[in-house]
Amino acid sequence: MQNNRDMGGAKEIRVAIVEDHDLYRELLTTSLASTEGISIVGSFSGVTAAKNGLKPGSVDVAILDIELGDGNGVALGITLRRADPDLGIVLLSARNMVELLLGLPEDVRSGWSYLSKTSVTSLETLVNTIRVTNDGETVIDPTLVARSSARRGTPVSTLTNRQFEILRMVARGLANQTIADELGIANNSVVNHLSAIYASLNIPEGQNARVSAVLEFLNDTSRPSS
Repeated sequence: MQNNRDMGGAKEIRVAIVEDHDLYRELLTTSLASTEGISIVGSFSGVTAAKNGLKPGSVDVAILDIELGDGNGVALGITLRRADPDLGIVLLSARNMVELLLGLPEDVRSGWSYLSKTSVTSLETLVNTIRVTNDGETVIDPTLVARSSARRGTPVSTLTNRQFEILRMVARGLANQTIADELGIANNSVVNHLSAIYASLNIPEGQNARVSAVLEFLNDTSRPSS
């Protein structure tokens, strides 16, 4: 899903924003427009405007508010994704609605991420999520990941402490080398741990293994309501 344009050798991720709060949309637009490697190619106030303004192949990642004044961001994302299979989707919400990722249809389940609007105040978190999503992977809001614990009797609950720690880091969108650096272990060790995690979760290794593992993490964990 790396469909970004080449700008003099540097790949630039084309981003569109769909958000019905004018000030918040302007904040996102201004912040990302000044970020190297990202280009804002569209800014829309709702579903109708986005459907009319977003053409397949013109955007790499769409940032969608889930609760829009004239419709639902998830439904919009499914529509846009089916028209453009290379499109990545980052969902935003002021409320904890991360479980919506579990209900996505099979044909569009990769390359969707979820951030709370509180976490988006961290430009680093937002930009990393955009980049990981553009690669077809899934990121869960880091605050929610940190508050997640495995539910008894689930496949995730069978993981070792180290495996669970690494799975949480994958859910945050961290690359293997970053995980290795943070844990002080070799990159090969991370790869081996991931292979063991996939086996424990009965996930075939392949292109969508990380996405499947993150969704299994989301399905098998619980988070405090407040």
